[in-house]
Amino acid sequence: MSRIIEIENRYSPGCYSMRDIAIVRGEGAIVWDENGERYIDCVAGFGVANIGHANPYVIKAINEQANKLITCPSVFYNDKRAELMKKLDDITPENINRFFFCNSGTEADEGALKFVRLATGKTEFIAANRSFHGRTFGALSATWAEKFRKPFMPLVPGFYHVPYNNIEAIAEKINEKTAGVIVEIVQGEGGIHIGNKDYFLSLRKICDEKGLILIFDEIQTGFGRTGKMFAYQHHNVYPDILCIAKSIAGGIPMGVVCFGEKIGEIPRGAHGSTFGGNPLVCAAALAAIKYIEDFNLPEKADELGKYFIQRLKEINSKLIREVRGLGLLIGIELKKRSFEYVRKLLNHKILANPAGPTVLRLMPPLVIKKDQIDEVVEKVEKVLKEDG
Repeated sequence: MSRIIEIENRYSPGCYSMRDIAIVRGEGAIVWDENGERYIDCVAGFGVANIGHANPYVIKAINEQANKLITCPSVFYNDKRAELMKKLDDITPENINRFFFCNSGTEADEGALKFVRLATGKTEFIAANRSFHGRTFGALSATWAEKFRKPFMPLVPGFYHVPYNNIEAIAEKINEKTAGVIVEIVQGEGGIHIGNKDYFLSLRKICDEKGLILIFDEIQTGFGRTGKMFAYQHHNVYPDILCIAKSIAGGIPMGVVCFGEKIGEIPRGAHGSTFGGNPLVCAAALAAIKYIEDFNLPEKADELGKYFIQRLKEINSKLIREVRGLGLLIGIELKKRSFEYVRKLLNHKILANPAGPTVLRLMPPLVIKKDQIDEVVEKVEKVLKEDG
C-alpha cells in the first residue's frame, strides 16, 4: 500500500467509497497516479473539470489574482466579483439579473430554497423521484434516494417527490402551501435520465398559473456539459432560479444562486457566505467561462457526445440495457450492478463512476479527444465482454 493511501485511510472520515489509486497530476482529460500510470478521466471531479485539468486560462488567472487579492468579504465591493456578475448576467436568461455566490452546489440549492421561502412566505416544495440536490439538510430534503436521506431523518418537512417527466403528478401535489418546484434538466446521480421538452414547457406553464417558483438545478449540467452552455437551452424554457456550481470556476469551489425579479432583493442579513464570491474564485470563473466560449466547448460536447454514444451503442454485449445521454453526460444502463465495472475499468486505466445501482456514468472533460473516446469505448467493451 502506498504512503498516500495509508495516510488517507488512517485519517479520513470514512464516508467515501475509495478507489485504490492516488492521483497526483492531470492535464486535459488525462490524470496520472503517484507511480506515473496514465488514466483517462471520465469522472472529471463529478463534473467539475469541464475545461480539463491544469487548464492554462485558469492557472494564469489564479496566479495573477493571488498576487493582488485573494479574499474580500461581500460587505465590500470588488472588481472581480462585479465583473463576474456582469458576465453571468450576459449568459443567463433575461429574467435573471441577481447572483448570490457561495461555495458548492448543495449550498446553491440550499440558498435557492431559502430565497423561495422568503419570496413566497410558503414552505412546501415538489421535487422529482431519482433527484439529487445535495447533502445539507434542505438540499437533502429535496433529494430522493432513501440511502442518502434515511440516516438523517427527520429532515426539513414539506418536501414531496413525484415521478420525473410526469406533469400530472406535479399538478396533483400542488396546494396552497406549495412554494416552488426544484428539478434537474438531466438527472445525473439518478441514472442519466433526460427530461423531455413537453414536460418542461408544461412545468413552466403550471408554475406561472399557480404562482410557484421554478428552480432548475444545473449543478452538473451547466457550462457546456450537455452540448449547450446550460441544459435548459435545449428546451427554451427559463427558470425563475438557476442553481450552478461544479465546473463554473475550473476546479476552484464555487456555487451560484441566479435569480431575478420574482425573488427580488434578499433582506439584509437573511443569508450570507464567508468565502462566497472571493476575488480568487471569481477570477478563476471568469477565465473558465472565457475558455468555454473561446473554444466552443458546448458545441464540441454536442459533437463528441453524439460520437461517444454511437460508439457505445455499437458494443455487442448482452449486459447493456440502454445507452443514453446528452452531450458528454452519458449513462450505460447495465443488467448488473455498475460499481463492479467501475472497478474493472480502473484496472484498465479508465476512471468512471456509477449513477444509481446499475448505470455506468461516463462524464469526461469536454476537452477529451476522439482517440481518447475510442480508447474508453474499447476498454468498456472489453470489461463487459469478460462477463458476456
